[in-house]
Amino acid sequence: MLDNIEVTADGDLDQLVGWRGARVHLHLLSNHGGSINALAGTLQGVDNIEVPEGRIKLYDAWIEQDIAGGRAALLVGLSDLNVDFYQNDAAGILVAPAFGIGSELSATGPNGPSIFPSTALTARLNVAIAKSGYVRAAVVNARAGVLGDRPGIDFKMRDGALLIAEAGVRTNGKLAVGAWRYTRQQDDLRACDANGDPIKRTAIGAYVLVDQRVWGDDSRGIDLFFRAGVSDGKTTPFRGGFQAGLLANGLIPGRPDGQFSFGVAQGLLSRAMRRTVRDSGNSADAAETGVEITYLDRIGPVLSVQPDFQYVRRAFAGGGRRSTVVLGLRLIAEFGAP
Repeated sequence: MLDNIEVTADGDLDQLVGWRGARVHLHLLSNHGGSINALAGTLQGVDNIEVPEGRIKLYDAWIEQDIAGGRAALLVGLSDLNVDFYQNDAAGILVAPAFGIGSELSATGPNGPSIFPSTALTARLNVAIAKSGYVRAAVVNARAGVLGDRPGIDFKMRDGALLIAEAGVRTNGKLAVGAWRYTRQQDDLRACDANGDPIKRTAIGAYVLVDQRVWGDDSRGIDLFFRAGVSDGKTTPFRGGFQAGLLANGLIPGRPDGQFSFGVAQGLLSRAMRRTVRDSGNSADAAETGVEITYLDRIGPVLSVQPDFQYVRRAFAGGGRRSTVVLGLRLIAEFGAP
């Protein structure tokens, strides 16, 4: 069993203190529970609220300021990278972590990039282009850490920064391309120099995503999504992957809040990872592939229920079966202040 408790607050600083064009956001997070993926044995994970260590923490804390007459905005503070980059709205209710951000990026950095369960200090600029276009870029501390983590927020940035940019068009959904790069080199997973020390590599990658409505509207419609990403494949277990699927809203008569989603996620293993697995006496496939089917619906004023099914073809299983099935049930209670 896993639990995820979130408390968020948003404030318009113009109304609160007369700071024109500015807003503030705070997000507290509490996660505890067992290790579901230890049972499933997958590389990409099966539940997006599982954490290695239960904690209560300050997840987000940022200020955003409009500039250039509102055509651009600068955000500074602790911020979730996946809110602004590499994100598909139509994959939003899927539970598997690979649908949140590509595994080839989520596995990077000294302790993971600025995503769940820990964000990092961020400076992000977003620029609107014409009616539907945008360009955004961010400089993110390579080491994630917030209040509640050990040792907390990293202000010194000794591990360098993650540089990321995305450009896209929001027309009937979203079409976007993005690229990322770390400023400080990281250890190669496998290659060593003459002294036996890991060779340093530059972690770099790119991605493309499509999120489009093919029928209906917000209350009753179908959206399709697809995205693919690649990386250098030297510093993480993954060299790339793809995710694809659909989201259907309000298709069941009498259930206006019902949402059905189906998704396929594949993570391509790097050559170094496959060789490491072979050295341990196992064989490894070129990829790990997961299929997820889920349905989310409101059953009361504040309560929603979400049954979930996942089938994962693992890249390696240490002599066991490659295939695993995961069944889950998520209960969601939401409370809001006016």
